[in-house]
Amino acid sequence: MGRVLDAAEVANHNTSESCWVILYGKVYDVTDFVSQHPGGAKVILKLAGKDATEEYDPVHPEGTLESNLKPEALLGSVDPATMPKSEPQATNSEKIEDVPVHTLLNMDEFEEVATKKISKKAWAYYYSAADDLITKRFNTEVFRSILLRPRVFIDCTECNLNTSLLGNPTSMPIYVSPAAQARLGHPSGEAGISEACQSMGTIQIISNSASMTPEQIVANASPNQSFGWQLYVQDNRSRSEAMIARINNLSAIKFLVLTLDTPVMGKREDDQRFGNVIDELTEQASPESWKQRDKQAFAGMDPTLTWTETLAWLARHTSLPIVLKGVQTHEDAYIASLHRLQVKGIILSNHGGRSLDTSPPAVHTLLEIRKYCPEVFDRIEVWVDGGVRRGTDVVKALCLGAKGVGIGRPPLWGLAAGGADGVKRTLQILVDETKTCMRLLGVQRPDQLGMQHINTRLVEQQIYDGPSGLGTCRANHRSKL
Repeated sequence: MGRVLDAAEVANHNTSESCWVILYGKVYDVTDFVSQHPGGAKVILKLAGKDATEEYDPVHPEGTLESNLKPEALLGSVDPATMPKSEPQATNSEKIEDVPVHTLLNMDEFEEVATKKISKKAWAYYYSAADDLITKRFNTEVFRSILLRPRVFIDCTECNLNTSLLGNPTSMPIYVSPAAQARLGHPSGEAGISEACQSMGTIQIISNSASMTPEQIVANASPNQSFGWQLYVQDNRSRSEAMIARINNLSAIKFLVLTLDTPVMGKREDDQRFGNVIDELTEQASPESWKQRDKQAFAGMDPTLTWTETLAWLARHTSLPIVLKGVQTHEDAYIASLHRLQVKGIILSNHGGRSLDTSPPAVHTLLEIRKYCPEVFDRIEVWVDGGVRRGTDVVKALCLGAKGVGIGRPPLWGLAAGGADGVKRTLQILVDETKTCMRLLGVQRPDQLGMQHINTRLVEQQIYDGPSGLGTCRANHRSKL
């Protein structure tokens, strides 16, 4: 389209009744899309009449515009001479010199360096968690309450971390959890994380809200590289079905991870403070506004999922193994194991503390399962994520029965600190620490780790001690046994 518009004219269209935005030098009329935006209307309206490219580009995969807007929404291009000068995004400190990633020794140092390099909005998105951040902190602290039991006079010359997750060979029991919007931290985005995972021989679960398309992320994967795809079921099921169809055609993606722990978004105040969370409403807002916010609470996700209906729906659209992410009680772990013909694994996770504050860490759920229904470990694979910062954390989770241990924020901090090399260094540190810990325990392979290598007495007093509830679970799901 050859029409050239003045930026001042575009600026006049800044309401929900007439909303124009500038993206990549082109002008779009998004009025009809404002109410349908998965993240809510406010995120668009705050940029109405303005150049939204800087905020849009790092968080939207290629093709997003074309898939959501009609062709006639493109009105033309903007005259660059009429554009106001843009101010650079604020960072957390003055620009620092690049720090060689090989000099960084632990996850805390990566986070510190990354925090200084990225924008405040990016930091808030990566760092934030729900309410008072109690669960986020406790995810890490609980590992410190588990003591190790080293053994001596055991040959520990060899130590091999090779294992498999859902039958997919991997050089370590550590995988990359789904974490969204990687390009906020570094231009290479999720493809940079993929490059690191390829180099280190481990598995990456791609976020449903990745800043790149799945096709872009797996484009340079090696033939033996494995990925999972995180699925949030949208209330418009046809969109989820279309995405599943795309995933079915990507041979590198070996399983689907259905995320269940965020039917609504938790209150993340760091996000709100820096403008990442939208549709905040005041006490003066109308009841209709609150109802609309609740309806759009988390990016158009379907809050009506159930064991029977949703798993049956998935079975109609994919033959890929299903992993359920967000299991936080032994009852749900047990029910998942009854669906083992379709559900091949579960991830014990509280979404990095980002959903419900004071929800249990994965360590608690592991101990619950051991106490009430240890048969789950024999029926399906149990993975964990949340709060892992050291190789000793990895070892303790494996001792408790986990088969895989996920890291979410550390790869993002690694990427922000040094691109793909930063992620490689992050993984290498955890591998080295894990091997050191295993050698000091007198263990050569992950499958040799067990409860005999740890002391959990301090944590056990915090574990749920009520009725098991398994009789009801078994009765309701008897046909799945």
